[in-house]
Amino acid sequence: MSTIKLYDDQPYGKEFQAEVLSCDPVKKDGRDAFAVVLDQTLFFPEEGGQSPDTGKLGAADVFYVSIDKNQVITHYTDRALETGSRVKGVIDWPQRFSNMQNHTGEHILSGLIHKYYGYNNVGFHLSPDIVTMDMDGVISPEGLKKIEQEANRAVYENVEVICSYPEKEVLAALDYRSKIQIDGPVRLVEVKGYDLCACCAPHVARAGEIGLIKILKAENYKGGIRLTIASGSRALSAVQDVWDAAQETAKELSVKPEEIAPAVKKVQDDVFALKGRLADFQIQAVRRRAEEVPEGQKNAWFFEEELDTKAQRDFVNLLVEKCSGYAGVFVGSDEGGYKYIIGSSDQDSRIPNQVLRESFKARGGGKPEMVQGSVSAAKADILTALSRQ
Repeated sequence: MSTIKLYDDQPYGKEFQAEVLSCDPVKKDGRDAFAVVLDQTLFFPEEGGQSPDTGKLGAADVFYVSIDKNQVITHYTDRALETGSRVKGVIDWPQRFSNMQNHTGEHILSGLIHKYYGYNNVGFHLSPDIVTMDMDGVISPEGLKKIEQEANRAVYENVEVICSYPEKEVLAALDYRSKIQIDGPVRLVEVKGYDLCACCAPHVARAGEIGLIKILKAENYKGGIRLTIASGSRALSAVQDVWDAAQETAKELSVKPEEIAPAVKKVQDDVFALKGRLADFQIQAVRRRAEEVPEGQKNAWFFEEELDTKAQRDFVNLLVEKCSGYAGVFVGSDEGGYKYIIGSSDQDSRIPNQVLRESFKARGGGKPEMVQGSVSAAKADILTALSRQ
């Protein structure tokens, strides 16, 4: 027998009474649990891309809720309940209401995108942490901004949201969105003037209860676009976090929040210029160091705390011209390890590299002319190992 879905008619219900029809010990998500079936429930199960309600059944915590093809809803709890007993259920209302806000917000956005672009919502995920919706077409940033503005107009207008099960004759005449072919009664959610969609989840009664709809991110996905969105309290938290970060960044840059982008661009340009000057200084420095090495010296091993990869490679090339054996430059520290480049004009550089691999489990490789890698060892120990060459 299917479970009576109290949440269909009582989306704002927080507590209910039900009879325990069965309670069986199970393993769920790697933990010992109990699968509880009731005659009726306010707990919305994981369905339609939405995560389930959580809460309590008596003294038991409900951490997951599922529904099967026969419409039987199972509550997974941390302790057993007596079969045949009456139990009080209490859902986690802040979580439920947040889901209602975000699911209704998604309907409004999807309805508007379908209206103006003809795209379909082909994927939806609503969890306690993130809300995403996948559309089967690409929309420009300007287009998304207009969609977001119009979606929030529905909030300002506080339009009505109606959930119903139309008769077959009425349903056949309606133009509504649906991802799948539905057998049996179809539950429609109508956001007046904005969307009409088949949906099984609880929704707010009026759009004004959403408060705010915000598109947080847009990325190309499978030939279409994936939108990360937030509505209601989640949207407010996201905007507050971004605003706090903007204020702090503006303070550090000594500009107004609206001037952050050009200020950051200037900092990036300055950093790029400084990196160029630093690279020039490093090249000049390694050339002077290389000049100090006598012609024909057998091996030359240098250890530097800081050196970019280009300067490190140039240093090795300069040393190779003067050494009859191997030349190597190690950049880093005893504590953090070293990145190395070793080269030779007429020896096989893979030989000292193999010494480092065998002695310190170094990682790296290359050709006889030059190898590179990383090693975690002290400078003195590295020199001792290489001195055997």
